[in-house]
Amino acid sequence: MGNMPPAAILTPSSFVLCRITTLAFRSAKPAIPFCGRMLSQYIAAPYRSASLVSTVATPPSPPVSPTPRQFSNIATAPHTTTAATMADIDVETVLKGKYPAKAHAKRVVEYIRSKVPDATGALYLEGRSDHLLEDSDEPVPFRQRRPFMYLTGVDVADCAFIYDIETEKSTLFIPPIDPESVIWSGFPLSPEEVLAKYDVDTVLPTTELNPMLARLGAANSKSTVYAIADRISDRVTFLEFGDKDLSLLAEAIDECRVVKDDYEIALIKKANDISAVAHKAVLENVRKAKNEFELEGVFTGICSQQGAKKQAYPSIVASGRAAATLHYVHNNKDLAGKDLLLLDAGAEWDTYASDITRTFPISGRFTEQSRAIYEIVLQMQNECIEMLKEGVWWDDVHVRAHQIAIDGLLSLGILKGERKEILEARTSTAFLPHGLGHYLGMDTHDTGGHPNYSDPDPMFRYLRVRRNLPVGSVITVEPGIYFCEFIIAPYLKDPKHSKYIDENVLNNYWDVGGVRIEDNIVITKDGYINLTTAVKDPDEMEKIILGS
Repeated sequence: MGNMPPAAILTPSSFVLCRITTLAFRSAKPAIPFCGRMLSQYIAAPYRSASLVSTVATPPSPPVSPTPRQFSNIATAPHTTTAATMADIDVETVLKGKYPAKAHAKRVVEYIRSKVPDATGALYLEGRSDHLLEDSDEPVPFRQRRPFMYLTGVDVADCAFIYDIETEKSTLFIPPIDPESVIWSGFPLSPEEVLAKYDVDTVLPTTELNPMLARLGAANSKSTVYAIADRISDRVTFLEFGDKDLSLLAEAIDECRVVKDDYEIALIKKANDISAVAHKAVLENVRKAKNEFELEGVFTGICSQQGAKKQAYPSIVASGRAAATLHYVHNNKDLAGKDLLLLDAGAEWDTYASDITRTFPISGRFTEQSRAIYEIVLQMQNECIEMLKEGVWWDDVHVRAHQIAIDGLLSLGILKGERKEILEARTSTAFLPHGLGHYLGMDTHDTGGHPNYSDPDPMFRYLRVRRNLPVGSVITVEPGIYFCEFIIAPYLKDPKHSKYIDENVLNNYWDVGGVRIEDNIVITKDGYINLTTAVKDPDEMEKIILGS
């Protein structure tokens, strides 16, 4: 990379949306010609002062055809039933609209007013700033703060956001242009383009941020600014507000994120569809591969070919006994002599995650032991999914998974005794140590699950959702059975558990490693929608692997 050229400079009236590499909001400087043109040519309307700001009207969203049928509006009507299948829903049509930031802001205010009935004032959020890697001039991969993304849909650095609770108007603040960024990265979005792309009412430069906060605070001395602690720049002041609350906004956003609207579900479905293609590609290539990292490359490459350049989380490509490690991340072991491959991998689409796990035979044929374990796990998943609908207590579904696991392991002779006694002793946690699933959304492990990691009961300690499932929530269902010597060894030494485990039979299953099957499920009033289409039928997987 060459040396940095002299910086081109802009007037205060000339700014466009771009990333900048400094933490503080920048001010613009006097203008000079740049590349034979003035950068101000790319600005639709100059911003002269706080009192003379003109707002570019937000163009209407593209019309949405009434057919195929769209999702129900879960965001504004949280008890509306979502469709029973995804087959007749045109995800691409849904995603032609804007990310529903205003609807999200209204829901967040409703939550705040459920706690503070007379709440007035403003919501304030800052997006993430760009950062450089330590001891390097390379940037840290950008990941927008989730609360900011939820209320704006803006996946760009160094922005700020104000939502006026009384007028229900939103303002996005974007940084003045950084000329060096333009030199290296080209022209970013103009204010008009920002308004056309995002669901906000007004776009202003960050130089207008404090003046607007002052006006909002001064308009009502009893108003409150709701912000998030430790996410407020030093230059930002709330002096004119009567009060500030630095805790309720984060709570409100976390809770509102549980129920997804049509657009969010479409994003997760899009990520699932891309991931399903990549999962199939791994099946088609597993017999040719020699090492786990080759298959990781296949998966991420196929996702990138479909436009999904980001993964929702680091892929888990675990062969043989490594599949017993829940979050195995090495992905560098040779495949020779291994039985199964566990692939836990999911693409991200516009910040929303998919989270899919499949387990399959590297050779193309299950062994007797691996097929038996796979069919138990598949039964666990199928029966647990069939339990899902509005209001189901997730603990109950999790317990059902353990019951089926116990029955299956009893049938194989790995466990012995009575199911009730084994369940009460919690011996099954030796083989299923994690929770059945978690909420899914902008984060792979999404917010609002209220886990209790201090629960003395080992069956529930790692269960990430401890509540009734509402309509519109998206949850993973990912049962598994694992043969991890590190986990199981203490159970074999403890008389409380060892009396229920036949170690001689168990010794025949260590090479299975682990089996996990994971789908992404939308909860509806009377049932569910499975967003995941990746192949999981064992016979079908064998056919794909063998090319038959």
